[in-house]
Formats: sequence, C-alpha cells, structure tokens
Amino acid sequence: MKEKVLLIDDDEALLDLMKMGLKREGFEVFTAEDGQEGLRVAYDIQPDVIVLDIMMTQMDGWTTCQRFRNVCNTPIIMLSAKGTANDVVKGLSLGADDYVRKPCSFDELTARIRAVLRRERMEAHASWQSIFDDGILYINLRDGTVKRQGDVINLTPTESRLFMYLVGQRGRVVPHKELLTNVWGPECSDEDRYLSVYIRYLRRKIEEDPDRPHYIRTHWGVGYSFAGEGFAEV
Repeated sequence: MKEKVLLIDDDEALLDLMKMGLKREGFEVFTAEDGQEGLRVAYDIQPDVIVLDIMMTQMDGWTTCQRFRNVCNTPIIMLSAKGTANDVVKGLSLGADDYVRKPCSFDELTARIRAVLRRERMEAHASWQSIFDDGILYINLRDGTVKRQGDVINLTPTESRLFMYLVGQRGRVVPHKELLTNVWGPECSDEDRYLSVYIRYLRRKIEEDPDRPHYIRTHWGVGYSFAGEGFAEV
C-alpha cells in the first residue's frame, strides 16, 4: 500500500510541483491550500506524513501544527521560508518532527519524508482519537467543544489552548515548560505563574470539586496531566 503524504501550502504552483514529484517517488499525495482545509483532509485520509507551510491565510502553520498535535502523532515536516533559529526552535517545540527551509531541493524533501516515515514505522501507528466522553465530561478535540453533564462550558481562547493540549497529551505528564511553550510561546517558557493561574481557572469550570480535581492532575515540580478515560475513535 502506498504511503500517504498530505501537503499543506498556499502556493498552488509549488503544491503541483511537489505533488507531481512525490507521485513519481511512489507516494499517494493529497493537497490543501490552508490550515483549515488541511485539518479536514487529514481527518478524512489519515496521512502517514504531513508537510506543512507556515505563512498561510485562514490558519497559519503554527496553529495548524498545534491542532494536529491535539489529536494525532502523525509526523509533521515544516517547510517554510521562515528560517531563523528561533523559527526552527518554535516549530520543533510545537510538535513538528523536522523543519526544512525554503528553497530546498526536491531530493532533500523526499529524503526527509522517508526519514520521518522510517522513524514512525518503529513506533505505534498514529492515534486519531478525537472524542472524549465519560458520561460526565464531553470533549471534542476537532472543534474545541467542551460540555459537562450536557451543558456547554465556555472557555477563553487561552483556557481552550491549554486544556486541549493537556487532553491531547493524555496518558503522560506534560512538563511546565512544554505547556508554556505550546500555549503561550517559547518566550514565556519560564513563566510558571501563567500555568498555575489558568489551571485554577480550568478546574473551576471542569471539575466537580476544584480543590480535589479528578481530570486535571498536578505533579508537583514536574507538570500536569489529563487523567480522564473515555476516548473513542471516530
């Protein structure tokens, strides 16, 4: 079976060139011209690797990468003209597996795609569980909807980014620095006070008893985790 590559870039001419070349290399290739369309296509086809531009309309590559990381571990290669050291660090901090600066040769891009696919084959296949529902709390990682006992919980944008990232990383303790980097940005990676304040806000909205949290667990001196069990593949 051919491995599926999803190309997300708003440069239509470049998309066509990459698609043609990757097809010749034996890949099944799908394209999208902005982040929102890329997310929709990805849910339909569940690609083996994603090549993602950064500077796009509708939804930029930074936000798109975060959204993908909420629901899957599919390898992401960022391909962008933004090539400073800070850009590379930001891309990798947001969950990208590789970062390629434009312009790059087609041979280099193909080699990097094959490299991340080799690494992926050594791990478990990507999980696309996006709905949590334990009968009390309902979370849809695709559209950001959160309900408690059927009532919609209104989260601020920052609360939503923090909560969705925690839920997307279910099953592991997420370090303070990782949460700060992915929710507020690398420049805030040492601002622990942001976390404690927003975790408190979230618990007031999510937990039955915020002083004895069931879902959002504290791991002192390390980070936080989402402890709920109730995901389904859709």
